Amino acid sequence: MAEKLERNERKVRRGYVVSDSMDKTITVSLEQRSTHPLYGKVVRSNRNVKVHDENNEAHVGDFVTIMETRPLSKTKRWRLNAIVERAK
Repeated sequence: MAEKLERNERKVRRGYVVSDSMDKTITVSLEQRSTHPLYGKVVRSNRNVKVHDENNEAHVGDFVTIMETRPLSKTKRWRLNAIVERAK
C-alpha cells in the first residue's frame, strides 16, 4: 500500500511578458497558431493570462516559460517556470 501516486503532466507554455505592474503577478501573452480548415492559412490569435511571479523577477519584454498550477486567485492559474530570454 506504499505506492507512490504520480501527478499528471502539467501544461507548459511560452510567451512574452506584456505587463509587470502588479505585485507578484505578471501578464503573459500566449500566441496560438492554427490552420484554417478550408483555406489552409495559418491564423494567429493571442491570449493574455495572469501568471504568479513570486520574486518579481520578470519584466516587460522578457520571453518566459509558464506552468499550469492550482488556482492561486480569481484569475491566476499559472506560475512562472523560467525566464528564457531577457528583454534588451
